[in-house]
Parts: sequence; C-alpha cells; structure tokens
Amino acid sequence: MSATLHPRVEAWQRAFYRFRQSWVSVLGLLIVLALLVLAIGGEHLAPYPQHIRGMVDTGARLLPPSARFWFGTNELGQDVFSLVIAGARISLLAGMAVVAVGAAFGVLVGALAGFFGGWVDEVLMRIADLKLTIPGLILAMAVAAALGPGIGNMIFAIALSWWPGYARLVRGEVMAKREETFVLASRAMGAGTGRLLWRHILPNIVSPIIVKMSLDAGFAILTVASLGFIGIGVKPPTPEWGSLLSVARVNMPDYWWTAIFPGLAIFLAVFGFNLLGDGLRDLLDPKARR
Repeated sequence: MSATLHPRVEAWQRAFYRFRQSWVSVLGLLIVLALLVLAIGGEHLAPYPQHIRGMVDTGARLLPPSARFWFGTNELGQDVFSLVIAGARISLLAGMAVVAVGAAFGVLVGALAGFFGGWVDEVLMRIADLKLTIPGLILAMAVAAALGPGIGNMIFAIALSWWPGYARLVRGEVMAKREETFVLASRAMGAGTGRLLWRHILPNIVSPIIVKMSLDAGFAILTVASLGFIGIGVKPPTPEWGSLLSVARVNMPDYWWTAIFPGLAIFLAVFGFNLLGDGLRDLLDPKARR
C-alpha cells in the first residue's frame, strides 16, 4: 500500500513546494486566513463592540484616524475599525455561501447534462444560456428587490445568477470523463448512474471546480457589497462593507476615512481570493504535478 501511495504523496509534496515558492500565492492565503479570522472573531476582536451593537457617541463624531480610533469614527461617533471587522462576517461568509450554493446547483445541472446528453443536455444548457443573457448583477438586484432585504434572500438572489458557469464547466468535464476506460469498466461491472457520477466521475473533476470556487469567491464578495451599497442587501445598522460604503459616501472627501477603509477591506478580500485561486490552479493542475 505504501509503495502505491508513495508516488502520489511525493507528487503532492512537490505541488505544495511550488505553492510555497510562489510568494503571491502565499500572500493570498495569508490575506484570506486573516480575513476569515476577523469574520469568525467578529465582536470579540473589535476594540469597541458596543459600537457594533448600535451604540452612538456624539462626542466622537467624525474623528480622523488616531491611536484611539485606528480607522477614525463615522458620523455617529462609532469606531470604523470595529465596524469593518464586524462587516467581514457578513461580507465574507455571505460571499462564500453564494459560491457554495451556486457551485452545488451548477455541478448538479452540469453533471446531469454531461452524463445523459441528448434532450436532457439541450434543455438544461438552454436554460443556462438563457440565464447568461441577463447580466448577473441585474438579475440579483431584481430577485433581491422582489424578495426583500435579508441575508438569506441576498445569498439566494446572487446564487441564482452564479450557477451557469459551474454547469458549463462540469458538463464539459463529465462529457470527457464518461468515455474514460475506468468509467466504461465500472459500467460493464454493473455500476448504476448514481455510482458512476458520484463515485467515479465527479471525484476526478473536483480540481477545476475548487479552483473556480476560489476565484469566484472574491467576485461574490464584491457582488454582496454592491447590493449592500445600493440598499438592496443588508440594511444598516447591521455592519456590512457595502452598506458602510453607501452611508460613508456623503462624507467624501472631507471625512475620507469613513469610506476608504471599508473599500480597502473589499479590495483586500477580492485581491486575496484571486491570488489564492491562482495558487490553487497551479497546485491542483494535474499537468503541473507531473
């Protein structure tokens, strides 16, 4: 058994070595991990947790960044640094939930279309093509406005516009894998459709799906912030990067810190996930592991 696993382990060791050698990939991983720690920690890491819960301090209105308030304060006297930390939970976790839901539905549709082909493929892919004719943000705005404000509605609205990319990716991979020798052998041994898909084909195409999810996470976070900015996503006083930017835009340019730091948080999230996605693409590419 060890002799069988040894080449595979050695290949992964080389892949991780290449990942560590790429400083931009490591930087992306560190950025994502730091943001996830902030998202999970939330109020426990914020210097002024009472400001997150809605406390107002009129005596500290619109103070510039200082040793007391690292990111300054907003028009209500609330610490911007604490609000940005609290906003990371909704912005990051909602963005990652959007990718997870969109990927799950897209993988299901793409797997069925690629495996069965024929009229099943035609119907499912024409639905995906129809969705692609509508800009994703416009569709998300329309669905979110119809369902009303709320984190769950926002995630559903964005995920509804996110699945076709995964469906098309998985369809092509499944169509290529279903003619492989190991699939034909399993079919000859009596394996059913479900076993062929979930036990043989999908485990062998998980790498491009993971890479696409890591690359899409940053753009999903940006879309979540966009809905919050225009007032369709999470409503104030709940801290969220997009809504923080929306409220702070009236303070520009005199009180620039109220908008700059939430904007930088969005930039770091998108930047970090893109760098991490590039690193995972090199790590999970079978050709790169040879």
